[in-house]
Amino acid sequence: MGRPPRRNLRMGQRDMPITILIGAQWGDEGKGRVVDWLAASADIVARYAGGDNAGHTVALDGQVYKLHLIPSGILHSDVVSIMGNGMVVNPVNLVREIDVLRKLGLRISPERLVISSRAHIITPAHIALDEAKEMALGAAKIGTTLRGIGPAYLDKTGRAGIRTGDMLLDVEEFAERLVASMEATNEDLRSQGLQTLDARAAAQSYLDAADILRPYIRDVSIYLYEALKAGKRVLCEGAQGTLLDIDHGSYPFVTSSSPTAGGALTGLGVGPLFVERVLGVAKAFSTRVGGGPMPTELDGDIAERLRGSGANFWDEFGTTTGRPRRCGWLDVVMLRYAVGVNGLSELMLTKMDILSGLDELKLATAYMIDGERFEYPPVTNEQLERAIPIYESMPGWSEDISNCREFGDLPKAARHYIERVAQLCDAPIEMVSVGPERDQIVMKTTRPRVAAPR
Repeated sequence: MGRPPRRNLRMGQRDMPITILIGAQWGDEGKGRVVDWLAASADIVARYAGGDNAGHTVALDGQVYKLHLIPSGILHSDVVSIMGNGMVVNPVNLVREIDVLRKLGLRISPERLVISSRAHIITPAHIALDEAKEMALGAAKIGTTLRGIGPAYLDKTGRAGIRTGDMLLDVEEFAERLVASMEATNEDLRSQGLQTLDARAAAQSYLDAADILRPYIRDVSIYLYEALKAGKRVLCEGAQGTLLDIDHGSYPFVTSSSPTAGGALTGLGVGPLFVERVLGVAKAFSTRVGGGPMPTELDGDIAERLRGSGANFWDEFGTTTGRPRRCGWLDVVMLRYAVGVNGLSELMLTKMDILSGLDELKLATAYMIDGERFEYPPVTNEQLERAIPIYESMPGWSEDISNCREFGDLPKAARHYIERVAQLCDAPIEMVSVGPERDQIVMKTTRPRVAAPR
């Protein structure tokens, strides 16, 4: 009989109103500002994974907003921001972030911010365990942000976690759950000769946070289902990146959640039939924070040139940790893998402006490992550590491209670079960013620009 014809549905049609935005590298791709830009044409921005180990930075009219837990859609007054069940949430840090954003003039209320009752809580016990584990690993440490993310997810899968919905319980019952969790951790800390937690004092700060957050907590999956049926446009915001995925990343140098496209569905409780677009975001070069193999990593002048001095928020230093990022040429092998894992409908390149002024650019198009050519990453980290990138050189450009807004405005060498990356990854690139501000986006196609912020 053959296959039925595919429907040619465009973004904005009401039967497929979800766009999923994915980090296509090791995180830090600039997703926050892309989410902010796309949110102007969305009704809901929903984050589906991770905790305050993520850091999204958005520049708007000279003001820099650093977001760790709250979705970037909060910068748009008519957009509802959702924190999904796939997240792990430190209530104390969330309240602190709300306070900071309010002082910057943002309106945050239960009508604008919704927290899933199924998200898991990061407790002081998780943070203590995270620090203890990294200390014990020594030189072999993973390089976590020490925010308690891994231990919180471990308790979740071990069915020993505390969920945000538990903050709706009787105050005493919630307090006892917190104290019991921390006392159990104290036994582990004592056995390692480490300082124990003051469980009662730590619990009080969480009780105070619960008093503030209760009105924000609800069943997010039902909320989204009703919104999608009503034709609301939903933008799913990822944290970290594909190469840090617990299943698909360079394990064990990964995060504890699923920042890939599949994680958006499970992390929010929505079905795939609503998804119209899966957009991958990647820098025009490669960066990584923490341990793990990075075949195109550079040292010396070019690495320092890509990283920047740290004087500007746009430089390559972690939003959450402040750690300098490892930098290197664009790894197309990894990017090609991310396209396949996520089923990306398109790619967006960020930080094209950083490449201005370099005479020569290089793309790692394949690896050579023990005499064998690899078009995709090898199975083991041991092989990846031995990978020798096969580079393709391209001419650079000297022009300042930060004021470009149309693809034809870019220098010929920049256009060729973008087109070559798209060809090598077998994914169209319709947008690139040329600076940190909201409007510094270059469009390649006739896709309509998003509306101005509402």
